[in-house]
Amino acid sequence: MTEMLSAAALAQAVRSGHLSPVDVAERCAATIRAREDDIRAFASLDLDALLTAAKAPGLAQTPLAGLPLGVKDILDTVDFPTERGSPLYAGYRPVSDAAVVRMALRAGGLIAGKTVTTEFAFMTPSVTRNPRRITHTPGGSSAGSAAAVAAGMLPITFGTQTGGSIIRPAGYCGVTGYKPSFKLLPVLGLKPFSWSLDTIGLFGAHVADVAFAAGALTGRDFSFDDDAPAPRLAVVRTPRAHLATPDAHAALEAAAAAAGRAGAHLRDIELPEALEAGDAATVPLQAYEAALAFADEWDRHRDALSPTLATYLEAAARVTPEEYDAARRAARRARYALADLFADFDAVLTFSTTGEAPEGLGSTGSPVFNRLWTLSGAPCVNVTGMTGATGMPLGIQLVGRFGRDRQTLTLARFLERAIADA
Repeated sequence: MTEMLSAAALAQAVRSGHLSPVDVAERCAATIRAREDDIRAFASLDLDALLTAAKAPGLAQTPLAGLPLGVKDILDTVDFPTERGSPLYAGYRPVSDAAVVRMALRAGGLIAGKTVTTEFAFMTPSVTRNPRRITHTPGGSSAGSAAAVAAGMLPITFGTQTGGSIIRPAGYCGVTGYKPSFKLLPVLGLKPFSWSLDTIGLFGAHVADVAFAAGALTGRDFSFDDDAPAPRLAVVRTPRAHLATPDAHAALEAAAAAAGRAGAHLRDIELPEALEAGDAATVPLQAYEAALAFADEWDRHRDALSPTLATYLEAAARVTPEEYDAARRAARRARYALADLFADFDAVLTFSTTGEAPEGLGSTGSPVFNRLWTLSGAPCVNVTGMTGATGMPLGIQLVGRFGRDRQTLTLARFLERAIADA
């Protein structure tokens, strides 16, 4: 297994003069050439352009230090096709970059290529394979973004999450996935699926790497608070706990025990009814918005849609405005209930996935332990370090308070270190 690349460490090495942006670009290019035929992480790629761009003067002192990045192919890019995982958009070239792409370029990042997405970031599996075991799914919909980091091809990639499309593939591939607070990263230039849920986030090797990238992109302070008091963590299994495998339960218990030994105060809790109701509300909320987001594709090109998406959209069109409005009200109540919960806790500790990445490429896995937290708008981090019964990665999800992303990442690093020390 190729070693993953630490974005924070590489940027520090570039700034100190121990490496140049060209050195980093060449390392990424060499790994991509060696592994891409097996992993299939990229929808489009231009390594020659990457190596040329890495020679530009002044990159070393930019916020991203000239690091190569990958962009999920659901986000608009001028320099690469934006095909959205669909034959409908084969060869499509937007005239402007998505806002986060332009932010990355302004910060001195270099776009190496577009990473594979499932069709319109929905559930139909992609061609990408899991670098940890290529006979297993990498998850979805941000399949290529998670796989590119896990395979050591790139230090940072962009993903998106509407249900569980950052946390789940991060968990399956054994990388850090960070879904920020809702709208921390602007969604302009993203092909929407559900505008109340769609969130752009990041993949990196470790918590320090996604924190570094988030700070470089946004100009915000994402440095870790080393003087933070011992965290108060709520261990949450939800009424869907029976869907988690025994090794997922064991991993959550082991992570909680490790956090406790490191000084955290833990309590097992059940979520308040108003918050738990948000899980069911995601279904009509997402469906109603998807039916409108894909109105043109459905009306004009439905034969070009996969059976999975076409069946979903046909049912989605039957969600009534009254059902949608009720779901929106339930979502608002759920967010208020989560805010109240955080009066007594700093973060929630819960499952990232139902278990290890499923064998085969016929499914992207289940978002059952992700969709409530996406609806809440809260920042979520997949923390690595645990493994399942067959040795595949098993992530642990840390959910923080809305708008407290720096604190959430600090707590995620605390958990990451506690697991590593266990």
